[in-house]
Amino acid sequence: MENNIRRIVTGHHKDGTAIFVSDQEFETAVIPSGDAAMVTLWTTTSVPADLNDDTDGAVKDVGTTLKGGSVIRIVDMLPGASSPLHRTDSIDYGIVLSGTIALELDNEEMRTATQGTVIVQRGTIHKWRNPSPTEVCRIVFVLTEAKPFEVNGSPLPEVMEH
Repeated sequence: MENNIRRIVTGHHKDGTAIFVSDQEFETAVIPSGDAAMVTLWTTTSVPADLNDDTDGAVKDVGTTLKGGSVIRIVDMLPGASSPLHRTDSIDYGIVLSGTIALELDNEEMRTATQGTVIVQRGTIHKWRNPSPTEVCRIVFVLTEAKPFEVNGSPLPEVMEH
């Protein structure tokens, strides 16, 4: 994939003054399902985050979400591709950087988002579809663990179809 993602990380010197910790580029990598390429840029293992943790948040092992924490990743939805239906116990902020993406809910209702659109995904069963046969859709996602939605006092389960 082209269009590397540049990540600049700040931190603190031992005396408390601000410093740049890193400035590097990342490439997205195609995931096993073949529908998207992605890179995780940073994670935190807790919310609120611990600013005393100097571990590079990109090197932590993380799934779609991180229990008790947060994740920021770039997703390139490949042309004509569709994700499986899924639901996570998280609130996800998706910002379309380029291209077009269709968000489909489990009731088959759909909305299309283009560059500059912000999507707030609140634990529903959904899938992502790139309607373009030629153009990648790049989205930045920030995911934070959330309490599951409850129906009649029972939490809805996470769903991961393949």
